[in-house]
Amino acid sequence: MNNGFIRVAAAIPPVRVADCTYNTHNMLPLIEQATQEGAEIILFPLLNITSCSCGDLFNQQLLTKEAQKALTHIIKATANTETIVIAGMPIEHNSNTSACSIVMHKGTIKGAVPQKNNNTRGVINICEQQVPIDSHLLFNIGDCAFAITTDESYTDPTPLSTQAALAGAELIFCPTANHELAGLHNKLIESYTTHSRRLKAAIIYSSCGYGESTGDLVHGGDAFITENGHMLSISKRFATEPRLEICDVDVERLRYKRRTNKAFQSALANTLPATFTNIHIKREAEKQKTLKRHINPTPFIPHPDNYNSRCEEILSIQTSGLMKRIEHTHSKTAIIGISGGLDSTLALLVTVRTFDTLKRSRKDIIGITMPGFGTTGRTYSNALTLMRRLGITMQEISIKEACIQHFNDIGHNINNHDVTYENSQARERTQILMDMSNRMNGLVVGTGDLSELALGWATYNGDHMSMYSVNASVPKTLVQHLVRHIALTSTDEEIRTTLIDIADTPISPELLPANNNDTIKQKTEDLVGPYELHDFFLYNFLSNGYTPSKIYLVAQQAFANRYDKETIKKWLTTFFRRFFTQQFKRSCMPDGPKVGSCSLSPRGDWSMPSDANSTLWLSECEKL
Repeated sequence: MNNGFIRVAAAIPPVRVADCTYNTHNMLPLIEQATQEGAEIILFPLLNITSCSCGDLFNQQLLTKEAQKALTHIIKATANTETIVIAGMPIEHNSNTSACSIVMHKGTIKGAVPQKNNNTRGVINICEQQVPIDSHLLFNIGDCAFAITTDESYTDPTPLSTQAALAGAELIFCPTANHELAGLHNKLIESYTTHSRRLKAAIIYSSCGYGESTGDLVHGGDAFITENGHMLSISKRFATEPRLEICDVDVERLRYKRRTNKAFQSALANTLPATFTNIHIKREAEKQKTLKRHINPTPFIPHPDNYNSRCEEILSIQTSGLMKRIEHTHSKTAIIGISGGLDSTLALLVTVRTFDTLKRSRKDIIGITMPGFGTTGRTYSNALTLMRRLGITMQEISIKEACIQHFNDIGHNINNHDVTYENSQARERTQILMDMSNRMNGLVVGTGDLSELALGWATYNGDHMSMYSVNASVPKTLVQHLVRHIALTSTDEEIRTTLIDIADTPISPELLPANNNDTIKQKTEDLVGPYELHDFFLYNFLSNGYTPSKIYLVAQQAFANRYDKETIKKWLTTFFRRFFTQQFKRSCMPDGPKVGSCSLSPRGDWSMPSDANSTLWLSECEKL
C-alpha cells in the first residue's frame, strides 16, 4: 500500500462464447495496462476465460480442459508481474462443475473461490498446482485483506460479503454475470454503493459484457469501484471496446470508519464469526506514486446535484434546533450581535427563519451592532441594512468608551494593540449581549462556527460563549455558501445585494483599527491561514482519521493549482498546533445543533483532554 491507499482495477474484456484462446488474448493487454498503471489487484468478470453464457457446454470436458490451458497461459504470461490477477473459469471437482474465481500472483495460484451456494471446499489440482478451494478464503497482502464473493446478491439475508467484512476484509471483489433489464442498473448501483457503506468496505465489481450470447439475455458490462458509500470509478455500459477502471482505495480510512462506527463494532461483538481460511500473498513494497483518485478540496460544500436542497436541509436543522431551545427556555426574545460579517449574518438569518416558523414577530429579535476600534464603514453599513430590511429590532451600542474605561481600570495602554486590547473588546461585546438577554428575557444566539472552534479563533468567554450556538458545527467555507444560497433565493433585491457583499467581505474580527482608507486591516486568513485549507485539514482529520503526512499528501493533489507544498505544510502545522492548544475552549462550548458528519461538541462528538500533548502530530509535520 501507498500511504494507506491500494490501487485496484476492474476489467471487462470482449469475449467470444466458448473461445478460451480469444478471451485470454483479450485479458493479457488489460493486465499489462493495469500493471503499468500500478494496480495491485485486477478483477475480471465471472467465467471470463470461457464466457459466462456457455450453458450446458460447461459440462463438456473439452471446454473445461481448454480453460485450464488458457489459465496456464495466463500464469506463465504474468509470472513476473506483481499485480494479483482474479480471473473466472469453470472448475471440475467431485463430479461437479463450479464457477470459480482464480487468484494468481507471480506464477502461483493462491486460491479458487466458488460461488457461495456451492459447498465445494478442500484442495484441488489446477494447472498442476495444489490449490485451496473454498468460498471462505481471506487473502492477506501486507496491511490489507480482501475476499471474493462470486456472483453474490445483496438481497440475501446473510451475504457472504458481510461475513468477510466482519472477518477483516477491507476489499470485496465481486465478479458477476449480471444481465441487463430496463431500470435494473440504477438499482444495482444503489445496492452495491449502500452495501459498501454498511460494510465500511470497498467493493470492486466486474460483470460480463460485449460478446456474451444474446440468445435470451444481454450483458451490458459493468465495472465500478465503490468505497464506503461513494462511487470512485464507473465504466460505460454497452461498449464494444475493452474497459478498465482503476483507482486508489483508502484502506486506512475504511479501518478508521470501522473503529469509530458503533453499528460495525456492535456487529463484531455480537455476530458469530464465520470461519475463513487465511491466504498470505507477499508482494514487493510499493513505490511512491501519484494518487489515482479524486480528492475533493471542499468536502463540506454540497454537491452541485443536490446543492440547493442540501443547503435548505442544513438551514432547517439549525432552525429546528433554535426553535426547541427558545421554546424550552420560554425566551421572549432572541439577542444577537450583528457585526456585518459572515457568521453573525448566518446566525441572524437562521434566527429570522426560526421566528417566522414559530409565527412570532421579528421585532422580538434584538439585533445589536457594537462598533469598536476596528469597525469599518462597509461592515457597519451592511449590518444596519440587513437588520432594517429583515424587520428586526435594531440597537447600536458602541463599545469604545466602555473599553477605554476598562483599559484605564486595569492599567492597559490603549496604544498597545496586543491580545489584551483585542480580547477586551470581544468580552465587552459578550457582556452587553448577556446583560441585554437578562433585561429583555432573551436568549443569546451564538455566531461562532466550526472552523473557529477548531483553530480556537475566539476569545475565551468572549465571542466563544453564548446561550445556543447555531453555527457550532458549520465550517467557515459552508457558512459562506449558505449565506450566498439565501442571497440568491431572496426576492428582496437589497437583501440579496447586502448578503453577497457580506460574503465577499474579507474575514476579520475587526479588533484592530482600520486602515486610513477605512478598509479592514486585520484579515483573519493572513494570520491563521486560508479557511479552505483548514476546513480540508479538519475534515480529513476528524472524518477520515488521517495523519498529518496523509493530509499533506492528499492536500497537494486537491490544491495542486492553488498552493505549493511549503504553504500547505506551513498552515497544516498551524492547524495542528492550534487544534491541540485550543481544546480548552471546546471543552466548555455551548450547545448547538450538529448539521453534518463533523462536530467538535465535547458531549459526544469529540472527546479530548484540554492538556493533550501535540508532539506526535507536530513532529510529523516537521518531517514533511
